[in-house]
Amino acid sequence: MKRPTIADIASRAGVSKVAVSYALNGQPGVSEATRARIVAIADEIGWRPNSAARALNGARANCVGLALCRPARILGVEPFFMELISGIEGVLADRSYALLLQVVTSHQQESEVYRHWWGESRIDGVFLVDLHYSDSRVSELERLGMPVVVIGHPSESGSLSAVWSDDGEAVRETVGYLVALGHRRIARVAGLPELVHTTVRDQAFAQACAGIGEHAVEHVIVHTDYTGEEGARATRRLLSSPDRPTAIIYDNDIMAVAGLSVAQEMRVDVPRDLSIVAWDDSPLSQVVRPPLTALTRDIPAYGAHAAQRLLALIAGESVPPFEDQAAILTPRGSTGPAHTGA
Repeated sequence: MKRPTIADIASRAGVSKVAVSYALNGQPGVSEATRARIVAIADEIGWRPNSAARALNGARANCVGLALCRPARILGVEPFFMELISGIEGVLADRSYALLLQVVTSHQQESEVYRHWWGESRIDGVFLVDLHYSDSRVSELERLGMPVVVIGHPSESGSLSAVWSDDGEAVRETVGYLVALGHRRIARVAGLPELVHTTVRDQAFAQACAGIGEHAVEHVIVHTDYTGEEGARATRRLLSSPDRPTAIIYDNDIMAVAGLSVAQEMRVDVPRDLSIVAWDDSPLSQVVRPPLTALTRDIPAYGAHAAQRLLALIAGESVPPFEDQAAILTPRGSTGPAHTGA
């Protein structure tokens, strides 16, 4: 099927292509009645601006990009990114903006994607996620000079605007809660160690366990790739150790659910013998039995705040770093007092 063109509109409206161009670009040179007729015909036949021609004119693409350097299979099962994208899309849709999403296998490929998108005028800006220490993507995006919002801690975002929440505060609240329940051996099944937010959580966890005062709290951290398989494997090792923990904090809900299954497989009662906490609440955390105590935050709102700030950058506004609300602990049936015989 032939794509509608300006010539098609001009023919139906009985005007020149120049008049159509003036009308569709909001320029003077045509009457308001003629402009309205041309716009109506364009809508009727499904005409849309040609992206290549728009790029030549320096016009905006009305599209922003998000490249994810994670296995596609993880994105299909982990609710966090889907909820984040839903929040982003809610803001973009209201402004008639599109989201260009691509899964990549390395930071080098991700930087190449940004260069191509920006050079071809396919996007007006990007989101940067999963921040690393000394992240090469930050310097590359600074060099390109495009609008960027980092969804991550500002300590590693360079000159780029950041949206983040205090993960350390959430960890300290969780450890304090477990200690108040009598737990003195606590494990953390963490995500990828190279991520900034993983390190922030690791450090807060170690400091919280060491700063309890008169109560000695043994603690251990196991790093994984966020998958249920790795979460199950880590849980099996922890529960098989001579000094097994009485509480485990997981870095996502998928691993926490997998950990609950392993505990049931090994006849470790939850919460009598083991308390479980999941990071990032989700329906999955609530439908298992017992329902999981979780760190709850409004992830769609987190994505919406990032999208609002990226659109403001694209509009030429100054956008300072923004600290979003930290996750709060929501106790449910998977946590309870430490068993005296544990």
